[in-house]
Amino acid sequence: MGTHHNHNHLNDDESHGRHVASKKNLLWALSLTGTFMVVEVIGGLVSGSLALLADAGHMLTDTAALLLAYSALYFAAKPADSKRTFGYGRLQVLAAYTNGVFLILLTGWIIWEAIHRFIEPNPIQSISMFTVAVIGLIVNLLVFKILHSAGDSNINIRSALLHVLGDLLGSVGAIIAAVVIWIWGLLWVDPLLSIFVAVLILRSAYHVIKDASHILLEGTPLDISMSNIRLDLMSIEGVKDIHHMHAWSLSEAEPMMTFHALVDPNKDSDSLLEEMLLLLKKEHGIGHATIQVEVENCQVVEGACEAG
Repeated sequence: MGTHHNHNHLNDDESHGRHVASKKNLLWALSLTGTFMVVEVIGGLVSGSLALLADAGHMLTDTAALLLAYSALYFAAKPADSKRTFGYGRLQVLAAYTNGVFLILLTGWIIWEAIHRFIEPNPIQSISMFTVAVIGLIVNLLVFKILHSAGDSNINIRSALLHVLGDLLGSVGAIIAAVVIWIWGLLWVDPLLSIFVAVLILRSAYHVIKDASHILLEGTPLDISMSNIRLDLMSIEGVKDIHHMHAWSLSEAEPMMTFHALVDPNKDSDSLLEEMLLLLKKEHGIGHATIQVEVENCQVVEGACEAG
C-alpha cells in the first residue's frame, strides 16, 4: 500500500506570465477607475443626478474591488510557508467573495435613495449629467478592455470585471436618462435608472458570491465530473477500483484531487500511477493529485478496501 503525490509544473512559466500581466492590467484599471470616481462624484453633486452618484458609488466599490483584487494577486504570489502549506492563492477567492458582499450593500443604498427621489424629485442639470456620463462610458470601456483578457480564468479578476460591466451599463443608462430629462423634463427617469443599475449590480453579486462560496466550501469544481473520472481511471488495465474520491480547488484555476486506487498486484504500480496522473492531467485538467494505491489481496466493501 502506498501513496503518490504529483503536481504538474509544465505550465509554471506560462502561469507566471499571466500572473504578471494580470497585476499590470489591474493596476491600470485601478488608476483609471479611482481617478474617474472622483470626477463622477463631483459631476453627480453639480448636476444633482442620483444616477451619477449611484454610479460613483458603484465606482467606489469598483476601486475597492480592484484594490482587493490587486492585493490578492500580490499575496497569492507569495510562497507557501509552515503555517500556510498551500500558500496564499485562496486570497483571490476571499477577495471575490468580499467584493460580492460590497455589491449587495451598494444596491441597498441605491434603492433607498431612489425611493426618496421618486417621492421628492430633485432638479437635474441634464447637460452636466450627459457630459460626465459620456466620459464615464469611455473610461469604463477602457477598463473593461484592460480586464477582459484576464477575466476568463480568474474568479478574482472576473468579480472585479463584473463591477466594471455594471458601471459601463450604468453609464449608457445615464446618457439615455440625461437626454430624456433634457428633452422632456421627466425627472423620474433618473431614480428609475438608478434602480435598474441596482438590479444589474445585484445579479452580478449573486453570481460572484455563489461561485466564491462553492470554492470556499471545498465544492467539487464545476467542470469536473467525479463519475466520468472514475470510469476513465477504471478503464486503465490493472486498475480494479477507485474509491474515497475527493476533488476541490484552491482557486478557480487550481483543481486538486485525492482518491484510493485498488490495483492488480501483478501490475507495476508505479506505471499505473503515472498512467492515472497523465489521464487526470490530459483528460480532466487536474495537475495536482494524491493517490493512495492499494495492492493487497483485498476486496471492496461499500466503497472501502478491506483486507481479505
